[in-house]
Amino acid sequence: MGKYLVRKLKEAPQVIHSSCGESRRLITVEDSPDFSFHVVHILDGKRHYHKRSTETYYVLEGNGKLELDGEIVDLEPGMAILIPPGVRHRGYGDFKTIVTGTPAFTLEDECLD
Repeated sequence: MGKYLVRKLKEAPQVIHSSCGESRRLITVEDSPDFSFHVVHILDGKRHYHKRSTETYYVLEGNGKLELDGEIVDLEPGMAILIPPGVRHRGYGDFKTIVTGTPAFTLEDECLD
């Protein structure tokens, strides 16, 4: 990467990810090992956790629920949720969220429950 990166949502790689849903990956580990930034449409995610990454969800639109270590949080637009490494989580319902990862998301870091 050069001094900076500019990527439009419509140009971002689209990935169907089994644990979360349909994702547009604007910033990935290939861009920076320190940070990832995805826009994700979640319908019925699978419970998982991350060994190293701290994730932040910011709900853009829709409604749903986030399961965090067995507790259920009702989601609505404008909410932010910080998920430390090791916290088992999954989203379900029908919502779009920004998901950031620090360090950047990798498949090796994700563990399905």
